[in-house]
Amino acid sequence: MSDTGKAKIVSFPSVEVSDKEGSVERLALREAVRMAEALIFASAEPVSERALAERLPSNVNIPEVLKALQADYQRRGVNLVRTGDAWAFRTAADLSFLMSREAVQQKKLSRAALEVLAIIAYHQPVTRAELEDIRGVETSKGTIDVLMETGWIKMRGRRRTPGRPVTYGTTESFLDHFGLPDIRDLPGLEELRGAGLLSARMPPHFSIPMPSVDPDELTDDEEPLTDIDLEELGLLTPRVEQD
Repeated sequence: MSDTGKAKIVSFPSVEVSDKEGSVERLALREAVRMAEALIFASAEPVSERALAERLPSNVNIPEVLKALQADYQRRGVNLVRTGDAWAFRTAADLSFLMSREAVQQKKLSRAALEVLAIIAYHQPVTRAELEDIRGVETSKGTIDVLMETGWIKMRGRRRTPGRPVTYGTTESFLDHFGLPDIRDLPGLEELRGAGLLSARMPPHFSIPMPSVDPDELTDDEEPLTDIDLEELGLLTPRVEQD
């Protein structure tokens, strides 16, 4: 019988124990993704990676879980987006027009409030005196109060200088509202110029500072706000000493 008539024996690779282990790992990852999905979906606010780590099993790789969940929602009507160190489900950008009828009419900020917000965003941490020096005009307390009410800025701490002035910075709500994953993703000089937000006659050496601070960590020249500070600023009800 010729070689062409001989039956060919095909060998299949044997299944190793590692394949079974890999399957178990994939099932564990899939379950962790479901758990993270449930936690983020049920939360009214963006969920931080730290909060997820506290609720999920200790051996779970949080970045890997979030990456997998984000991929699952990449082509859906809602996407998983990062805002600072937190994650939330948001309507896909290309479908935002569908929400226009349900959108709440927001009160427009004054020009002064927008200027103050921009200065705080780019120059944080910044004090009120530094704000006024940059703007060239006095900044009313009402303007800062309006921005505090929106939840876009916060009191970070006190400057380690005479008088211990309060320092201001942006919040995660600010990042969430403007769709910024990180404060370092603020538009730069060329982006602002391209959007027509800067005059073509800007000084040749004009520059836009890019913040490099962590919104939750104080810088070396800041100190944390104490309970006494919060009482003085009207952010904490004074304690009443009983006889």
